[in-house]
Amino acid sequence: MESVEREIYVEARPEQVWIALTRAEHFATWYAFGGAELDLRPGGRLVMRWAEHGEFRGFVEKVEPGRRFAYCYAVDPDVDPAPGNSNLVEFTLTPEGEGTRLHVVESGFDRLDAPADVRARHADEAAQGWDVGLTALAQVVRRV
Repeated sequence: MESVEREIYVEARPEQVWIALTRAEHFATWYAFGGAELDLRPGGRLVMRWAEHGEFRGFVEKVEPGRRFAYCYAVDPDVDPAPGNSNLVEFTLTPEGEGTRLHVVESGFDRLDAPADVRARHADEAAQGWDVGLTALAQVVRRV
């Protein structure tokens, strides 16, 4: 599998969804439940934590306020992202009616330096994580 794609309609304006995606204190309420650090500029540092999984490091790739946010992160805990160990996550926000269509793509599974079964496990875990995370985001964003 090359990528995992998910899309959800969020009953909130793009500005609200953007804040939930790009501010560490909000990101930690719907995805990185153990806490997050986010320097919102290209090349800025990103850290995501989960008590059960550890700390995952990355950096910001793209920032188009209110429209697009992307980051690269190491798929294994406690290492810096590098070719062969990292994926790209890209969020696209599109206004739709009174809300926002949020599309997320996590790509790079096919480029991981790992056996096929390990790459497949990473893709399965990512799919599950985005299913849970986006559902939580749709609820959390109302409080932003």
